[in-house]
Formats: sequence, structure tokens, C-alpha cells
Amino acid sequence: MEIFGYPLETVYLFGFILGGILTVLYILFGDIIEGIFEALSEGPINPTLILSFITFFNSMAYLMERFSSINSLIIAIASLVTAFLLVTLLNIFVLVPLSQAEATLAYSDDDLKGRIGTVITAIPEEGFGEVMIQGKQGNIARSAISFDDVAIPYGEKVLIIEVKNSVLHVSPHEELD
Repeated sequence: MEIFGYPLETVYLFGFILGGILTVLYILFGDIIEGIFEALSEGPINPTLILSFITFFNSMAYLMERFSSINSLIIAIASLVTAFLLVTLLNIFVLVPLSQAEATLAYSDDDLKGRIGTVITAIPEEGFGEVMIQGKQGNIARSAISFDDVAIPYGEKVLIIEVKNSVLHVSPHEELD
């Protein structure tokens, strides 16, 4: 069978090569493309899935045309089904988990509750001071006020009770012996 004067095997091979090249280019320059065409990043259709579908379909169809004597219509249908299944698996097991993974060492205010810090700027009874919290990601210095409305001197260990409007509400920490 031929399309536009070319055998299906050749059409599938060129489709596979073109799909592969476009996929690699999208991986390398996808952020730039999404920056230029913001509609791509906001839409429900992921260009990675479309390009992967084209590549999977053409590669499967090429291999079946090349190495089997099955009818071309059956090959096209089998290739469509196979490409759909592979793209679905790619989306479920690779793209969705990657999009939900956190690639930052950032923290939220809720992460600070219950942690111990050290006062680096004395906290007056009804005023603000500063607390340093040491962690695996580094040191965090945040504004703080006294939860119990008592003055807390420099160098004192404090327990973070809550965080409101990015300000730590702290209480002096009493260590158990």
C-alpha cells in the first residue's frame, strides 16, 4: 500500500524520525516554547504525550510493516491501540508523578511548628525579635514574638508554638534532664 506515492513503511519511518526529533527538541526547549505559547502549558493536552503518541505509533507501525505480512489496516489499528496504551502508562507512571514531585528544599509555615530555635535578637514582652532555626536545609531566621508575652533574652532556646502571618509565636523551651 502507498500514500502520496510512498510505501507505508517509508511513511512510518519518516513519521518515527520526525516524532523522535520533535520530542527531543520539546524536551530541550519546552520551557521556552511554553513561555512563548502560554496556552500550551495551561491546556489539558500535554505536548509530550502527543509527540510520544506519534513516535510510538509510527515506530510500532514501521516495525510491523517491515517484519510481518499482516494487512496494513490491522497494523494501523494495532499500532494505534499500542501507542495509546504506552502513552497512558507514560502519563500515569512518569509524567504525573514528576509533576507532583517537589524539586525544592523549601518549607512551609506549618513545618516550623514544634521546632526548637535560638533567639538571635532579644524578644521584648510586646514586641518583635528574631529566631534562628537550624535544619538539614540550612538555617532559617524569622521574625518572632513571645507567645506568653514575656521577654526572651538573646541566646535562649525557644519552642515554636504557631506561625501567623509569617511571624513565629514562640515560648521559652525548657529542656528535660
